[in-house]
Amino acid sequence: MLKGKSVIYISIIYAILAALFYGFGAPISKILLDYISPYLMSSLLYFGAGIGMLLVILISKKQREDNIFKGFKKKDLKYIILMVLLDIIAPILLMIGLTKTNASTASLLNNFEIVFTGIIAMIFFKEIVGKKMWISIFFIVIAGALLTLEDFTGFHISVGALFVIGASLSWGLENNCTRMLSKGNPLHVVVIKGLGSGLGSLIIAISLNQFSAIWYYILFALILGFFSYGMSLYFYISAQRHLGAARTSAYYALAPFAGALFSFVILKETITLIFVIAFVIMSLGTYLAIKENNNHEKSLTS
Repeated sequence: MLKGKSVIYISIIYAILAALFYGFGAPISKILLDYISPYLMSSLLYFGAGIGMLLVILISKKQREDNIFKGFKKKDLKYIILMVLLDIIAPILLMIGLTKTNASTASLLNNFEIVFTGIIAMIFFKEIVGKKMWISIFFIVIAGALLTLEDFTGFHISVGALFVIGASLSWGLENNCTRMLSKGNPLHVVVIKGLGSGLGSLIIAISLNQFSAIWYYILFALILGFFSYGMSLYFYISAQRHLGAARTSAYYALAPFAGALFSFVILKETITLIFVIAFVIMSLGTYLAIKENNNHEKSLTS
C-alpha cells in the first residue's frame, strides 16, 4: 500500500490529468454548440461521463461486485442532491457562455473555480487557506475582471464571461459537495453525478424544446463527455481524497490554460492584448496557488 509522499505525488498526478482531460472540452464544445443547443449539450456531456463510467464498472469484475450506493451513508444524501443540482446548473451556464464569448476566454475564466472552491472550503468546511492562496485569489479576480471586458476603450462587459463566472461559482460549490463524497468509490460518484445531472439537463432541454440534433453529433458529444467530464471527474475525485478541495483545485487550475491553448490551436482564435495581460496575471495567481500547495504537501509528509 502506498503511503506518505507517494500518495501525495500520485494525487497530484491525478489532479493534473483531470485538468488536461477537462481542458480540451471547451474548444470542442464550442464547435458542437453550432449543432446542439446548450441545454442538450450539457445533458450529453454528463450522460457521456455517467454512461462511460458505468460501462467501466460493468467491465471490471471487482467494480461490478460493489453496490453503487454501498459506500455512502444517510448523511451523504444532501451532498449527493446538491452535487447533482449544481452539476445541472453549471454546464448549462458554461455552454451558454461559450455561445457568447471565445473558448479561450471561457477556459481562462474557469480559474474562478479556484477562488470559489477555496473560499467555500474555508468558510463551510474549515480548510486552511494560507497567505499565498489569498494573493493567488486576488490575482485571479483581477485577471477575471479584465477578461469580462470586451475592450479597454468602451468598458463593455461581456455577458458570455459573466455566464462562465456563474458556472465557476456553481462548480466551486459542487467541488466542496463532491469532496464530502470522495471517501466513496470515485467511479460510483461519477456515475451518480453523470446520470443524475444528465437526466436533469435533459428534462430542461425537452421542456424548452431544445432536444433535436443529428445523431452523430449526439454520439460525439457523449464521447467528449466521457473523456472531458468522466475521466476528468474520476481523477479529480481521486485527488481530493488526499489533497482536499481547495488544493486539488490549485493543480486543476492547469485546465483553463490547457483549454486556452487548445482553443488557439483548434479554433484559431485571435489573441488580444487584454487576453495576454490577463493570462500573465492569471499565471502568476496559479503559480502562487500551487506554491502554497507545495508547502502544505511538505507539512503533510514531514
